[in-house]
Amino acid sequence: MSRPGSGRVTRPGPEARSALTVPAAVTLLTQSDCVLCDHAKQVLARVNKDLPLEVTEVDLATPTGQRLASESHVIFAPGVLIDGRPFSFGRLSERRLRRALAQRPQG
Repeated sequence: MSRPGSGRVTRPGPEARSALTVPAAVTLLTQSDCVLCDHAKQVLARVNKDLPLEVTEVDLATPTGQRLASESHVIFAPGVLIDGRPFSFGRLSERRLRRALAQRPQG
């Protein structure tokens, strides 16, 4: 992945590649007309180019979405769960997501 204007290409370090031999199960809790949800989808698409992700989108208006939000203490969209554990809600930070995925335990 290259950064615009930086003139250099950056790739995940060996710790990130080895940590993600098994795809991370990412659940994205969304709602309609949600700009931050659209942003989160873009972030996940970019990260998925470098790191293996299995992304499942769940609408917060559904019973499943409401249950997941309640169990994970997601107070507004978008909510992100990694391997079933709460990660974030609101604006998704790509840097924080990449860091968490690189440190993700396997098994």
